[in-house]
Amino acid sequence: MTKSNKGLTFFTVNEIEGSLLECESVVGIGYGELVKIITKDGKEKTGQVIDVSDKMTVIQLFENTSGLNIKSIGIRFTGDTIKLPVSMDMFGRIFSGVGKPIDNGPDIIPEDYLDVHAATINPYSRLHPTKVIQTGISVIDGLNTLLLGQKLPLLSGAGMPHKRLASQIVSQARVPETDEQFTIVFAAMGITSDEMVLFRNDFLKMDAINRVVMFINLAEDPAIERLLTPRFALTAAEYLAFQHDHHVLVIMVDVTNYCEALREISASRLEIPGRRGYPGYMYTDLAMLYERAGIIRGKKGSITMIPILTMPDDDVTHPIADLTNYITEGQIILDRSMFKRGIYPPIDPLICLSRLMDKGIGLNKTREDHKQLSDQLYYAYAEGKTVQETAMVSGEKALTNTDKLYLKFMERFEKEFINQGYYENRDIETTLNIGWDLLSILPESELARIDPEILNKFHPNYLK
Repeated sequence: MTKSNKGLTFFTVNEIEGSLLECESVVGIGYGELVKIITKDGKEKTGQVIDVSDKMTVIQLFENTSGLNIKSIGIRFTGDTIKLPVSMDMFGRIFSGVGKPIDNGPDIIPEDYLDVHAATINPYSRLHPTKVIQTGISVIDGLNTLLLGQKLPLLSGAGMPHKRLASQIVSQARVPETDEQFTIVFAAMGITSDEMVLFRNDFLKMDAINRVVMFINLAEDPAIERLLTPRFALTAAEYLAFQHDHHVLVIMVDVTNYCEALREISASRLEIPGRRGYPGYMYTDLAMLYERAGIIRGKKGSITMIPILTMPDDDVTHPIADLTNYITEGQIILDRSMFKRGIYPPIDPLICLSRLMDKGIGLNKTREDHKQLSDQLYYAYAEGKTVQETAMVSGEKALTNTDKLYLKFMERFEKEFINQGYYENRDIETTLNIGWDLLSILPESELARIDPEILNKFHPNYLK
């Protein structure tokens, strides 16, 4: 029997499967509608409509279903969607994946309530990023520059220091030539309690906690909460960016845990699986998250996003990494061989890319030599890698004098340019100067990717 969603109506639930409730079709409800489940003893549980058809309505509970009896469940469709209470008092606070304070502090006094299922930015209203973000990390700022409003994922593997790198970026990120620091919205999905404490302690040590809003979903929390965590975080980011003109940096870790929860819920709904068991709509689902970042025409604020994901078996072709790379504007990839050699951050620039880099560097942006210097550093490092492989096969005696210089360049490039301290914050000027010092190892005849005019202006040999 079809029933109206007005008021409190009792249903006989057809089935409870995991955290899903299947009941009869209901007129006038929509996807994402908030539902209250009233148990036999009068307690309330919260859920969300995730599927509506002529035959049935499927509700996803945010809590466990233990103790529920399908013959005595009251279901009330609220007619409202899930909303986040927002306020400038959110800074320095830690919230659960569904927006409830978990830091023993009081509830915030909301200035507004915002729908967490907000639409992505309209392409017509979206402005192209053109301003650089200085992360203080040379291999990013010099060779894979991050721009204001960009989506640049960080792809890592189990056991590598992506969380440390995220904390460092939170501490150091700023727009050059301004005193303005970023507002940070940090969304953690499926992490442990110890990891939550480590992140908070890092932000405290770096004096960043007062500009950070944290949304934490722990590993033991329900899977549905894992799916809501980034949406709550992005809603807070949109409030700060587009209502209060902040430049917001959103860090999401770990997107892999998010997608695993998506697969778990899809399997419980008996949906036809796609690649490696993930639902076929995972691309759309991720795009609805990633495309909420950017710059809106007529707004002073912006949202820049760094989604962090761990690749199973370091496989960059894994569906999560693959789809993320399609949607976003490049990728930063951590390399395990560099990590084993003690290089931090272990980022191999040859497999990384920032698709928007060229829009934000150069004269009157970073420095006029930035693009050509970057191209030359890429080439010289790649050539050094090739020489290293040749030496492993044929021995160093087979190398020419120029080959040996490339080998020397490669070794010093990793030690002096890529490698830097966890608390070392290099400005872009310092990064570019280190690059020129390293290029001076090579004969000028090998620097064919740099115009003579730029060479004469910035090469160390001409500055003496």
